[in-house]
Amino acid sequence: MTSPTRSRDFRRPGDSGRTTTRTSSRRTARPEGAPRTAKVRAAFGPLTAWLGRPLASFHLVLAVFGLLAAIGLVMVASASPVESLQNGSSSVYALFKKQLAFAMIGTVVFWLGLRVPLRRIRSLAGPGVAVCIALLVLVLTPLGHRVSTTRGWFVFGPVSFQPVEVAKLALTLWGAHVLVSKRAMLHQYRHLLVPVVPVSLLMLTLVVLQPDLGSTVTLAVVMFALLWFVGAPMRLFATVAVGGLAGVVALAVGAQYRLSRVLSFLHPDANQAASYQANQSLYALADGGLFGKGLGMGQSKWNFLPNVHTDFIFALIGEELGFVGCALVLGLFAMVAVVGMRIATRNIDPWIRVVAATLTTWLIAQAAINIGYVVGLLPVTGIPLPMISYGGTSLVVTMLVFGILANCARHEPESVAALRSQGPGRFGRLLHLPAPEVYQPPVRRRPARPSTPPRAAGRPTRAPTPSVRSGRR
Repeated sequence: MTSPTRSRDFRRPGDSGRTTTRTSSRRTARPEGAPRTAKVRAAFGPLTAWLGRPLASFHLVLAVFGLLAAIGLVMVASASPVESLQNGSSSVYALFKKQLAFAMIGTVVFWLGLRVPLRRIRSLAGPGVAVCIALLVLVLTPLGHRVSTTRGWFVFGPVSFQPVEVAKLALTLWGAHVLVSKRAMLHQYRHLLVPVVPVSLLMLTLVVLQPDLGSTVTLAVVMFALLWFVGAPMRLFATVAVGGLAGVVALAVGAQYRLSRVLSFLHPDANQAASYQANQSLYALADGGLFGKGLGMGQSKWNFLPNVHTDFIFALIGEELGFVGCALVLGLFAMVAVVGMRIATRNIDPWIRVVAATLTTWLIAQAAINIGYVVGLLPVTGIPLPMISYGGTSLVVTMLVFGILANCARHEPESVAALRSQGPGRFGRLLHLPAPEVYQPPVRRRPARPSTPPRAAGRPTRAPTPSVRSGRR
């Protein structure tokens, strides 16, 4: 007896060569999710095909960079007029004009980070770290300018410069260079830790002396990311984490205003004055609702929320653009995380892999800490939101980071092959970008063979062994 799903061939008398196929009326049932899966694949097919193109990562970096820069300028223009008037400026847009000027400088710096060969950037990492350490020392002297309780700026007329922002980038580039150069010996702790960890601790100490808790945390994130992406063992992270946590606790309780912030986070109702800023941030987010009150219509910037144009600009986004605006900003930073790690995994140069992953971790960690204390999940630490908060040095350095990430994206093997065979492309011709260099693995040195020791006098020599040849007879 045949199965109802099988076909059966038979011939009638008088038929020559003609075969009739009889199939059972019962058909094999398709899986219930098959049509739905096919529709999903058809819907995401063009996106998947576009992501498979050689320069997809490069274009994604440009898109996210442009959107974050535009949102940042718009929100600074909305948040800064009241602060401009309080500073005695003749124009309500004085701070916005200054931020716009820094954005123009940052655009040039972004282009330089995109155009300068990565080999040249890597060679400048060592001198950059030395210069940053010298600047971190000088800023503690009377040459440095104190803002509130932190001495961390150099002021040149209307322009201020914060060296710790550049130090984060220099530590990333130099630390990746040292660790990648010693990757064959990283199984030994002295090669894994020295000199990256001592230099990092020196920078952390200088930043603690300012004192600047937020920059200390981000510098520690850079150091941990470097060790993580070169494959340091987990027990090392456990040891360093305990020491780092002890240092953060000591720094938090070392000053009265930082201690009051921590206590207000743990017990919000105990000290209303200390938790005022965090509470006003939550009120601003709640007033925004789903779509917000509209650009320029937020009330928190009218002296209800201090530092709304810098550390708490995400609260103003929630008030004026609502949940939709906050979701857009969160989605853009999530895209930064995905694209940055995509660039790191698709490259074959170890230095580019470590640099791209560490820079991405730095940006995402800084954004997560800022948004975390704005929504009440972390104590207030005073870390700006990358690309969006007001601040000239932070904006310019972050734009340079995006330029280096875009440069790393152009060095993916598929991108290198496409740019060298098909030309620089539309953006390459517009920005006058040179063709990326092909990665050449370093030549491994073979160990020298030991020379044969001289034979003692009178010692018989061994007769040479005759060679045996095999062949067919």
